[in-house]
Amino acid sequence: MTINQMRKVCVIGGGPAGMMAAFAAADRGCDVTLFEKNEKLGKKLYITGKGRCNITNAAPIEDFFDSVVHNDAFLYSAFYTFGNTQLIDLLERYGLAVKTERGGRVFPVSDKSSDVLKALNKALDSSGVKVKLKTPVSQIIIRDGHAQGVICGGARARFDSVIVATGGVSYPTTGSTGDGYAFAKNAGHTIQTPCPSLVGVDTIEDVSAYAGITLKNIGFTLKKGKKQVYSEQGELLMTHTGISGPLVLSGSAYMDGDEGYTTVIDLKPALDDKTLDNRLLRDFSEKANKDFGNVLGGLVPAKLAPLIAKASGIDIDKKAHSITREERGALVRALKSLTLTVKERRTIKEAVITRGGVDVRGIDPSTMQSRFCEGLFFAGEVIDVDALTGGYNLQIAFSTGYLAGLSC
Repeated sequence: MTINQMRKVCVIGGGPAGMMAAFAAADRGCDVTLFEKNEKLGKKLYITGKGRCNITNAAPIEDFFDSVVHNDAFLYSAFYTFGNTQLIDLLERYGLAVKTERGGRVFPVSDKSSDVLKALNKALDSSGVKVKLKTPVSQIIIRDGHAQGVICGGARARFDSVIVATGGVSYPTTGSTGDGYAFAKNAGHTIQTPCPSLVGVDTIEDVSAYAGITLKNIGFTLKKGKKQVYSEQGELLMTHTGISGPLVLSGSAYMDGDEGYTTVIDLKPALDDKTLDNRLLRDFSEKANKDFGNVLGGLVPAKLAPLIAKASGIDIDKKAHSITREERGALVRALKSLTLTVKERRTIKEAVITRGGVDVRGIDPSTMQSRFCEGLFFAGEVIDVDALTGGYNLQIAFSTGYLAGLSC
């Protein structure tokens, strides 16, 4: 087949979904051009996982669906066409060594996201993808229900297929500014309102004095009214305006709006109320002449003691031997169910991912092709699919990208 006979494919967006889509299409013999408006590929990927890049998860692929919060069934074909083992094999083929950490999280051995990008760039180079940096696409040309090309800098470029992998609207400084939503709407698609997911929350209570405290191995429950919407054990971070960390980020994925939510923190999940009360009795007896605040510092991070004292209603300067049975009961409740009221989620600019996007009902899940426009495909965060932390969202990007590239 000559270059003139090759199917010409355009990929808009050089993130993980776009890079994988470009590779998959080129690997099947297509003439692929990847347009990226930034000065380099993978700008958001570079900062994920605090620069370490949680590539995927080592769990069996059938377990991934449990960690997809919205529209998990839509991802069946994508996950089973190109799952985590295929992704790892591909990255290793292009020089990336990986390791698996707690919770099945897969990282590069080097702990450098730049090494993931090096492997992806090698894959693109080897398959002959033409990369156009600093080249924003302003419009997709659609005629008679078929995507026929794009417009860049006022110039038209003819393509047989167009893959939109422009991301959502989180971290806009990396180029995720919602361009794909406009492309999709112009092709007849419905856009589910973008909102933040995997993001910290601000609390009505002032917790600024406790900023920087990390609470590990705690229980965390998110409630809307009396209904429990999320519960898990893990790690939480106190911030100047509220709470963040893995537990809070995952909990935020289940929030529908901001009103009516409370968080309940169990600082001693391994102890039931009676066992904890016995522990308190022993501690207060052994340190009878110490101030309550000092004794409390042996149970929780010392900097957090004033918050727990306030929640229990016990004077922090009260002597341990003076603590009553009723006060111990109040302290047990404070330690087992410290309650903070959600004021609002942090802004979408701070969110790890975007919830919402192109409605999945307008996309064929077996190909990622638009149901309204032949030759138009979607991949990655631009689609209304999102998952919990742990490498699942990047796998969604890689899987949908590969399927789109394969299909076109």
